[in-house]
Amino acid sequence: MKSGVRVVLIILGFIFVALAIVGIILPLVPATPFLLLASACFVRSSDKLYNKLISNKYVGDYINNFQKGKGIPQKAKYYTIIVLWASLTFSFISFDHILIRVGLVVTGIAVTTLIWKIKTLEVKSQDS
Repeated sequence: MKSGVRVVLIILGFIFVALAIVGIILPLVPATPFLLLASACFVRSSDKLYNKLISNKYVGDYINNFQKGKGIPQKAKYYTIIVLWASLTFSFISFDHILIRVGLVVTGIAVTTLIWKIKTLEVKSQDS
């Protein structure tokens, strides 16, 4: 791979990680797609950065499970949907324009549907 392309992919990877962090803080910005994009950039440009990302104690398992098709934990789905709808409700109350309100509801329904369609990760109990 040309060094210029490699540098661009590394920069994009860091940008996507930053956007994922914003997505963790702001509920309407999705973190998962940005983490997956960052991992795709790093896997093509830097083994060191890719391994650092997927071995991260906060997001590594999340990325690995999603990439392997195992899904996301039920608890994460509930948390995401609760925060999503709380944010949408606040926005709905804040805006008095019908098109904005309709857009918020449609967005909420679409995102909720997408979250429920993602496979749910089967969490093994430690009693087994």
